[in-house]
Amino acid sequence: MHHDDMRTTVDIPDALLREAKRRAAQDGKTLGQVVEDALRSSFQRLDAAAAVPVALPTYGEGGLLPGVDLDDSASLLDVMERGS
Repeated sequence: MHHDDMRTTVDIPDALLREAKRRAAQDGKTLGQVVEDALRSSFQRLDAAAAVPVALPTYGEGGLLPGVDLDDSASLLDVMERGS
């Protein structure tokens, strides 16, 4: 263990723990290395997914209706209730 490593206890379902141990043995790694790799990989996927812009479909001319301010939920609700 490195000086900055920390021990902790986590609950892992039995089947998942067996799979992690199997992969550790298969890859010649420790269980801790497999768990660390899985966490890092999961975080990288989440970060990558958050960085991908989402394209929302638009209809008509595009842009906002007059009077719509997306930063002002109260005025947005007023516009929606008017049916503008």
